[in-house]
Amino acid sequence: MSTYEYPDRPQVAVGAIVIRDNKVLFVKRGQPPGEGEWTIPGGRVELGESLQKAAEREVKEETGVIIRAGNPVHIFDRIDRDHLGHIRFHYVIVDLLADYIRGEPYPNDDACEARWVTPEELDELPASQTTKEVLRKARCNFSKSSGALEVMVTSLRQGEPL
Repeated sequence: MSTYEYPDRPQVAVGAIVIRDNKVLFVKRGQPPGEGEWTIPGGRVELGESLQKAAEREVKEETGVIIRAGNPVHIFDRIDRDHLGHIRFHYVIVDLLADYIRGEPYPNDDACEARWVTPEELDELPASQTTKEVLRKARCNFSKSSGALEVMVTSLRQGEPL
């Protein structure tokens, strides 16, 4: 059992939405919570670390990809309970938009797979509804043409409300 299971308070975590060539960087989680799910890379914020630095560190640790993290675009809770109803994990997750700098993804740390995912592939991957909603909220309609991602990035960088 990890030290983050059955917490006495929520943990703060980050996720990074990284887009390159109309594909989003995804990892398949190799451990709970969400083991086996595809999601954007991220993890816990360490004491004294900014949200941006945490996102940059976590993406590099999980995928080897170097990013520059930007502003938050979505905040949500992930509360997982065990079969008795006790809280096993509780994270407050802040997703940030990030610029791709360099690197090709490979799985590391708690990711068992890492790769770029096309809009069409997302529909086929076992991803949580929250992950899909984050991307929808960010004006990323994966059933549309490649322009949708570029519109999302432009809108978010201009500070438009979601």
